[in-house]
Formats: sequence, structure tokens, C-alpha cells
Amino acid sequence: MQNIQERSRDTGQRGGYRDSGRDDESGQVLAKAADTERETLMMELTRLVQRSVRESSWWEKRGLDCSILITAFLTLPAGFLFLGSSEVMYFLLGMIIMGVAHAVITVKGTHLASHGALSESSAWTEFWAVFFIEVCGSFSSRAGVHAHVKMHHAHTNVIGLGDSSTWKIPFLPRSVYLFIAPLAVPIITPIVAMGQLKGQSVFQIIRTVLCVCLGFFSQYYLLRWVSGLSCGSALVVMLLCRAMFSVPYIHVNIFQHIGLPMFSPTCRPKRIYQMTHGVLNLPRNPLLDWTFGHSLINCHVEHHLFPFLSDNMCLKVKPIVSQYLKEKKLPYQEDGYLSRLSLFFHKYQELMVFAPPITELVGIQ
Repeated sequence: MQNIQERSRDTGQRGGYRDSGRDDESGQVLAKAADTERETLMMELTRLVQRSVRESSWWEKRGLDCSILITAFLTLPAGFLFLGSSEVMYFLLGMIIMGVAHAVITVKGTHLASHGALSESSAWTEFWAVFFIEVCGSFSSRAGVHAHVKMHHAHTNVIGLGDSSTWKIPFLPRSVYLFIAPLAVPIITPIVAMGQLKGQSVFQIIRTVLCVCLGFFSQYYLLRWVSGLSCGSALVVMLLCRAMFSVPYIHVNIFQHIGLPMFSPTCRPKRIYQMTHGVLNLPRNPLLDWTFGHSLINCHVEHHLFPFLSDNMCLKVKPIVSQYLKEKKLPYQEDGYLSRLSLFFHKYQELMVFAPPITELVGIQ
């Protein structure tokens, strides 16, 4: 990327847009003109996307994604029944159904709910956030929305704020981090959730504890009394089903941001540059598209530019966004899943152990 340069330690540069051959007054004029142009780019792209949203039906905006979530819930009874079978093939089918349904509900559902993409009503938005994040996802709704929407999206790739640093465990070897540690996510999640309750109101603490317990014991009860599993078997099945997609989940979280330009909290580019340089799309994947959602896989750039859109709408505006960015000579970054995995495996120390260097955008038009 020609307009990206690493921060030079010996000069102490902090990034920004500079014209070293002019005096201060001329530099200020040029800076204001550049800022205006950048704002115009984002406003112009926003108008194009909003026009597409206005012309879309309810089915396109929310219906299709809601139907996918409903389907996931409707498959659960079959999953519980198959898990009660003594036939190995049926039992494995029940595990797959339960694991896929859990991924759809706890990844796609919680992600859409955290952004308020399931309803236009503020009351229903709050309800769905609590239901998907706390009951189904075993995490604090308030902490989840704050960490993802208010930190990660607002400060994408800004060091110490939205740089995906929560997924870094530098003392782990690369093979353990990439392929084994993610399997512990179902156990770590509720533990971290309890730690996030500090500073919340008594009502929020009680609600979160009750909702997490409701989700956990509901699945446990159904495995015991519908599937007929023993106590130990039910707990093992719960762990396996909840961990089925943990490895790609962690991969997706780091592949699409870490290794891309990182910015200083005090000196960052305008939004359209921040998102286009610091976000990457993975190619379409039939399984992950449906379980995680387009906005987390092949439309992540679109999602970061317009986080209020549902998965299906991100897919619909993808041609508009990609064409616009390419016409304006802005980066539209894409890479394959295996390509990113190879990169992280071979550059694990550089990308996941050492602090990533701050970059600056120089010569932006």
C-alpha cells in the first residue's frame, strides 16, 4: 500500500497530513480543504447507501436475517431428539444441528442485536440485545455493546481502544492460540461476563446473572430430560456444541483487523480512511456466511462503514461500496481465509505478540 508508511521512531512523527514546503497558514488552509474533501467522500457514499436502503423492502432490510435466526431456533427440537438416539450417526447429526444453531444464534444473533439491526423500535432493540447477548450468549449486554459498538467500531484499529487486543494472549504458542485455546471460549465467556459486571447497577447485575443462568440451565435441562443424557454427558455435549465454531470465530476476529494499519489515539484519519485501511473482507463462505453473517465475513468493510445495516443489506450495498471506493482510489481490502491463516501462523510473533506499529497516512488525496 503506497500511501501507508510505518511511524519513524527517530523523528517522533505522530501521523497526519502534512505539506512541509509551505508556511503554517498555507498548511492550515490545505488541511481544512483536505478535511472537507474527506467529509464529502463519506457523505456522498452515505447518500448512495441510504438511497439503496430506502428502496429496499422489509424482507431485504430485516426479514431474511430474522428468518435465518428463527430457522435456527426451529431446528433445536430435532437436535435434542437426535442427541437422545443410541445410533451414532443420529447422535452426531444432533451434535451438528445443535452446534450450527448455537453459532447462528450466539454469533449472528448477538451481532445483529448489538447493532440494533433486528428492529426499528428502541424497546425491542433493548429486548433482543438482552435476549441474544445474555440469555443465549452468556455475556453482559451492556458490556458487550460497549466493547463492540462503542469501542471497536468507534475506534477501529486505534491502539489500546479498538485494536482487537482482547483476543491477544501473547504467552501462548501460535499453534495453541490459533487452534486449541479458542475451544475454551464457552468457558471463558461467562467468567469474563461476571468480571464485566463491576460498576453496573444492582438491577443490571441481577438481570445479567439471571439471564445467563436461564440460558445455561435451559439447555442443560433439555439435554437431561429430552435427550436423556446423564449429568456429565450433558455438560460435555454443551461444551462441544458451544465450541464447534470457536476456532473460526477467533480467526475471523483477528484476520480482519490485526496486521492492517494501526492508528494512534491522538492522531487518526477521518472515518472513511480509517475503515478502508483498517478493515478487510474475507471471501464468501456458504457455512460462515449463514452462521456468522455477511457483515462478519465477506461484507466487513461495508459493516464498519455502515454498522446499522443488517447482514443482508450489507450484501446488497456491497457492489455500491466497492465500486465507489475503487473509483475514488481508496483501498477495498480482501483476502482469503487460508491466506490470512498462513500469514498469522508465520508472522505470529510480529502480529500477535509484539505491539503493532502505529502507521500514518501520507499524501492522501
